[in-house]
Formats: sequence, C-alpha cells, structure tokens
Amino acid sequence: MTNLAFPSNEEDSEALPDDVLFLDRRRDERAQAFLGIHFSSFSPENLLRRVEEIGKAKRPFVYLCTPNVDHLVRLDHEPELYDLYANAWANVNDSRILETLAELSGLALPACPGSDLTQALFESCIDPCEPVVVIGGTEDVIEAVRTRYGLSDLRWHAPPYGLRTNPDAMAEAAAFVAANPARFTFLCVGAPQQEILAKLIHTQGRAVGIGLCVGASIDFLSGSRKRAPQWMQQSRLEWLFRLLDEPQKLWRRYLVEGPKIFKIWMTWRKSR
Repeated sequence: MTNLAFPSNEEDSEALPDDVLFLDRRRDERAQAFLGIHFSSFSPENLLRRVEEIGKAKRPFVYLCTPNVDHLVRLDHEPELYDLYANAWANVNDSRILETLAELSGLALPACPGSDLTQALFESCIDPCEPVVVIGGTEDVIEAVRTRYGLSDLRWHAPPYGLRTNPDAMAEAAAFVAANPARFTFLCVGAPQQEILAKLIHTQGRAVGIGLCVGASIDFLSGSRKRAPQWMQQSRLEWLFRLLDEPQKLWRRYLVEGPKIFKIWMTWRKSR
C-alpha cells in the first residue's frame, strides 16, 4: 500500500470546544447536495482530523458513510435507504467517478476513499494499546491486521451472512459495539448492511465514538485483497483493477450496475 501523508494536529483538535467538534457537517457551508445525498467536501487531510476529533470527544456514537457509485445505483431503486445517509454525521465521496461527475456539474467533491482513511487512522492515529472494534472480516484478516499494527486490544465480531435480513444478528452486532467502547469502530460488512447497522447503533444511543462504514478497507490492510497502483487510482481506473483482480465476483457490479450511474446523473442534472 502507498504510504499516506495525512497530518494530524493534536494541539488544534484538543483546543476546539465540544460544540465546534460536533458541528453537524451536513449543515456546514461546504456540504453539497449531489444525487440526493448531502456530501461534506472535506479534503482527505481534514477528514482525518475531524474523525480523530470525534474519537477524542468520547461522545455518543455517530457514524461516517462513504458512498460510491455502487451505493448511489442501489439508492436509485431502493430510495428508502436514503435515510441511512441522512442520519450520518457526514457523508464523504468514496469514488473518483463521482468526483468527475460532480466536477462536470460545477461542484467540488474531492474523493476521500474509505480505504485511505482507514489506513491513515491505523498508521498515524490509533495507539497499539487502545481498544479498536472491527465488525466483519475473517479470522485470518483480523490476525493479519493485528500483527501488522501490533494491536493488543483489537475486538472483533463476525456477523453471519445475510445480516441485512437477520434482525437478531443485527441486534447482536449492535450490542457488541455498545459493550466494547472504543474511539473507532470499523464497520466492514458491505453496503447497505454496514450503514443499517451504524444507524441502529446510533439510534439505540448506548455506544460511543465514531463508526466508519468502510467496506473492504480491512481486507486491503491485511493484504488479502490488493488495491490498485496509485497511478490507476489517480487515473480513475481503480474499478478496472478490481474487476480484473476479482472478475467473477465484481463483473456485474462494474459492467452492469455501475454504468447506470450516468443515466442517474443525467436525470439529476435535468431536475436541478
């Protein structure tokens, strides 16, 4: 993985009062409505700083969503899921394709990939001795991450498949997060399961810290999945790398469902 230069300014964050730390970023003047979601236009550096501030504040649980093309295509035929993003502390753009479409619409929506944020948190913010919660992943993945970062208190819960349609399993995962307080909880069970779980935890009001809906980020950290080279990421070709790396799993997402985003975008532009 490429090393990331995400600076952390502890003195500035500790100096900020609680009401500044917990501004609703969706109402921040930088938040922009795009394709039905209010995106916060953080740079990757500012996003890392804000997430670290949330963790330090030890307030009731909030969550961050990282919508990408896949999310927005799903929302087009499951609009009831918009509520998951409306209740998030912030939504940040996880896609360079969405970044391009936003630019063509006159909006600045920097890509802040959840995988980059996750890597930056583990490499520059998380103390190896502090509790870290991960929901999802396999035992091999968790052990690889634990070893790579020397984590002595990584708390892991693996929900069963079909989490979205299993209320008991969803409740069990939410209870695990509440029973294991941590600054950072990584929700890695795929969309929309992770966002549904995040909203449930938030609504119950028994947990603390920030939940990060970051999909396969833990897999990338463990090395069980590969990320595209930096030049492919910058060239907006990460989707192609992933398709070639896992064609049987991802062909439908990238070749059938993904292209629908262009029709969704054109419809949205006409309605503005």
